[in-house]
Amino acid sequence: MPDLTRFLTAQSTTFPTALAELRAGRKATHWMWFVFPQLASLGRSATAKRYGIADLDEARDYLAHPVLGPRLTEAARAVLAHAGTPPEAILGATDALKLRSSATLFDAAGGGPEFRALLDAFYDGAPCPLTLRELGR
Repeated sequence: MPDLTRFLTAQSTTFPTALAELRAGRKATHWMWFVFPQLASLGRSATAKRYGIADLDEARDYLAHPVLGPRLTEAARAVLAHAGTPPEAILGATDALKLRSSATLFDAAGGGPEFRALLDAFYDGAPCPLTLRELGR
């Protein structure tokens, strides 16, 4: 099982703030990398690579984690409460792309219906093509 401690450490003080910002419909601080992680191969910065998910197995482990999985689902539901609002208005342009990548990854990993719902509500049902390519789909 991959070591997911890096996510727990990063979220230990920031997750309540991240969730409050998502519920308010406006991201204002920096936490996207470790709240909605995407594939490491898509990351450009050192931070994105550090908090990147290696593959579908690690994504499944993240979903199955007793803390991280429920937090990811809770964060996804908080965004879904703003369906009808452009994701860029909630997260900013760059993080809206990261949300699409993260939702695509966790949908492909067999996550709950929230991840497909994010793609449907904010991206016209279209998954991230870069994520699908990296996953070999």
